[in-house]
Amino acid sequence: MEESQEARVEGFEKLRAVRVEKLERLRAGGVRPYPYRYPVTHKVDEIVRDETRLTESAEVVSIAGRLMSLREHGKTTFGHIEDKTGRIQIYLRQDAVGPERYDLFKLIEVGDILGVKGTVFRTKTNEITVRAAGYEMLSKALRTLPEKWHGLQDKELRYRQRYVDLIVNPQVREVFVKRSRLIEVMRQFLIGRGYLEVETPVLQPVYGGAAARPFVTHHNALDMDLYLRIADELYLKRLLVGGLEKVFEFSKDFRNEGVDRSHNPEFTMMECYSAYEDYTDYMNMVEEMMRSIAGELTTGGKLTYQGREIDFNRPWRRVAFFEALETATGRDFRRMNEDEILDTASRLKIDLAKVKSPARGLDLIFGEAVEPTLIEPTFVYDYPTALSPLAKDHRSVEGLVERFEPYIGGFEVGNAFSELNDPIEQRKRFEEQALARSRGDEEAHVVDEDYLRALEYGMPPAAGLGLGVDRLAMIFTDNRSIRDVLFFPQMRPE
Repeated sequence: MEESQEARVEGFEKLRAVRVEKLERLRAGGVRPYPYRYPVTHKVDEIVRDETRLTESAEVVSIAGRLMSLREHGKTTFGHIEDKTGRIQIYLRQDAVGPERYDLFKLIEVGDILGVKGTVFRTKTNEITVRAAGYEMLSKALRTLPEKWHGLQDKELRYRQRYVDLIVNPQVREVFVKRSRLIEVMRQFLIGRGYLEVETPVLQPVYGGAAARPFVTHHNALDMDLYLRIADELYLKRLLVGGLEKVFEFSKDFRNEGVDRSHNPEFTMMECYSAYEDYTDYMNMVEEMMRSIAGELTTGGKLTYQGREIDFNRPWRRVAFFEALETATGRDFRRMNEDEILDTASRLKIDLAKVKSPARGLDLIFGEAVEPTLIEPTFVYDYPTALSPLAKDHRSVEGLVERFEPYIGGFEVGNAFSELNDPIEQRKRFEEQALARSRGDEEAHVVDEDYLRALEYGMPPAAGLGLGVDRLAMIFTDNRSIRDVLFFPQMRPE
């Protein structure tokens, strides 16, 4: 393995040396290989759409992009240039660009970025082509792109070198275009319903809003520790106190946790809050939002995720938390004591070291026994109070809170509550969480005195929702891993 790695490094260095030598020859020939700008008149897709007029008028077009193929035939050369909208053939003749410029073109290679001016025509093989009257080198590449047919297949290398992945795998670019569109549809959906987009602190003196371990940093000037936020919730609800009745934020959140197919330490959330609504209102809103997204990103509101069809046109299935557990396991967890919960967790091969409390045990059992079965869009609702310290008590069932989680494709994509706005009850919940922390649960909430003070000024009844943007992107692009929908996922050092 070591020899193979050394051989690869040696081979790369030889190829790079050849490219550097060609770069110097271009400079010696009067070519500036890294100019400041280039006037582009047309993108590739514009040429394709307007081909007939451009061909008939012989209008000069100016395109720019990366050279993706090259083949020389004596005094003529064909190649393909690719920009963000597509790929188009170029055609150079020695008598059109001049012998000196044509000879310099022989120093240009696949991977270089070019500008080409010329007219549009169709070849004998009926391919739309730009007949070059001139060209400019815009950036000389010193590294060789992966082989055409083998490409960049190694997953780890693709994540580390996303810039190369995007060059050689056009379908990867489409994933991120669709992700951007997903966010835009969500944003416009909320703005259209009267929500105000806001920004809240990433660096926080007290973290909260979720059960997670934070990243810690230190502010030198203030000589104080700060935390990268794990959620937006407590700051957004402060804004409800202040009279901003409908707010939302797309945020980068950070949790000091492991990496798996649906978790990355840095991730994107959309959180929104609305005064005078409850969790049933937000169930309806989530259905509407998902239908809007599906209407924009799918054909007919349906998609296939990992081989399973998901239909966003139908009403979502709704199932209570304990009902779902009983259906999956055949056991009634409402009446179980801690030993029985531990026994069930053990039977499901759950690491008992993670079971810091009976409530946490239920959560882990649900994740193992129920979550993978929730393929069609489903709301799981009415959770145990101990799992939801920021949610309002259920109005009719003791021991539960008014909370739901939406599930799609076998995993959870969000979390929503009727928000707890009783400051005395909230303090009690925080103190219970503090006790759990003292017993070793590092993910329990900490007490946020400023948030409690805000509640004492009065927060209206409200509903709140957090949706995992990365997980939704996985579903709408049919990717199994969160790393495939993040430009730069977290990786160990090389």
